[in-house]
Amino acid sequence: MLIRKLLPGLFFVFATASWALSPAIGVPVRQDLKLGRANDALQRLDGALIQDASDAEGHNLRCRVYYQEELWGQAMDDCLAAVNLEPANSNYHLWLGRVYGRKASQVSLVSAYQLARKVAAQFQQAVRLNPHNIDALSDLGEFDVEAPAMVGGGLRNAVTVLQQLQGVDPVAALALEARIAEAKRDLPAAEADFKAAVAKSPHPASAWMDLAAFYQRHKRLDDMVTALHNGVVADPGHGPALVEAASDLAKAGVDQRTAIQWLQEYLRSHAQSEDAPAFAVHAQLAKLLQNEGNADGAQQQFAAVHALASGYQLPGPNIAFRAGQ
Repeated sequence: MLIRKLLPGLFFVFATASWALSPAIGVPVRQDLKLGRANDALQRLDGALIQDASDAEGHNLRCRVYYQEELWGQAMDDCLAAVNLEPANSNYHLWLGRVYGRKASQVSLVSAYQLARKVAAQFQQAVRLNPHNIDALSDLGEFDVEAPAMVGGGLRNAVTVLQQLQGVDPVAALALEARIAEAKRDLPAAEADFKAAVAKSPHPASAWMDLAAFYQRHKRLDDMVTALHNGVVADPGHGPALVEAASDLAKAGVDQRTAIQWLQEYLRSHAQSEDAPAFAVHAQLAKLLQNEGNADGAQQQFAAVHALASGYQLPGPNIAFRAGQ
């Protein structure tokens, strides 16, 4: 699962949208998103949208680039435009909900509550439009676990979403069931569900990351490290799971050399993803190298960030990147 904050403590997963741009624009933009080339993607999209401002997919893709760069205001404008142009598109509502969630973490408490209601409304609409949208169901379920009933969340709603998700994706349903059990303080049941998701997943790297995050939340660092290593082994292509694992090690202050190695392996791989944009991984790597006293190596990574995404604000010294974050 995905990079993942919607409101403090919430996560998100990335989804795909329908094709509308011509292949001459859409194909390279999607490749730019995958490889974290925000500058290139924005140049292509700006030109395309000047030619046709009514292209909903172009606005959705530009929203996603701005989302990667954590430019929430610009992202909101484009995601709103996509929804207004194609209100029947489930994924466009999903992305707008994600943007509202991230924006909510930067505003006052009153404004955050207002935005949280918008998050709920967009996720609910995404599910109504496509009851088989796994990403929308997962995001809505996670929102319901984390958010109080007064803004549209609550465990009762989460259980309803769980029932829907069980018929669509049993592995994703186990992850949500685990989060519900954790919210109820039934930690043995939560751990069992996370482990069951690992066992049932055909590609369990992400499920191992979920289990590791559970261990980290409950200060079981040895178990966390074991789960992270298992997840990395389960991802021989060196995809986004390595970024998530490295971030967890960095956040816990554990084995920074391995965290550096995993980030470097990801950046050398052919499995880079929109889930973990390369420029943000370069930024995380720069901070780790800086902490080790490798100023030259850190500067090279910072230069790579600027070359790929000049609008990205480098994170502070204590902020660790998490795939999708």
